[in-house]
Amino acid sequence: MKGKGYTVRRSNRPVKKEIKGSVDDIVRELTKDRDIKNDQYREQSLKMYGLMCARCGREFDHTDRRLLTVHHKDGNHNNNPPDGSNWENLCTYCHEDVHGRNFFADEEDPKE
Repeated sequence: MKGKGYTVRRSNRPVKKEIKGSVDDIVRELTKDRDIKNDQYREQSLKMYGLMCARCGREFDHTDRRLLTVHHKDGNHNNNPPDGSNWENLCTYCHEDVHGRNFFADEEDPKE
């Protein structure tokens, strides 16, 4: 008897995990994967674009590189293409300024 062929389809949805423990344990487990991914694209962006703020031009070295952040141009933290086209390295001050401008821009532009 011949079996029917079938195709296994993979979903892009995350796999559900059963997590037991305290609230702190649950939060730690849920954020662990996110933190690993953030570190990976941050290091990749720093290697690609160097230790310099794309806005103010301030240069950083190994002693203060923690002040350099990765800004997602389209605002989507899950959009991390391997070519780095959605990233720009910004110092914490410029990064805060960029997001602050976006926040207040809605309030300043009256909609008539």
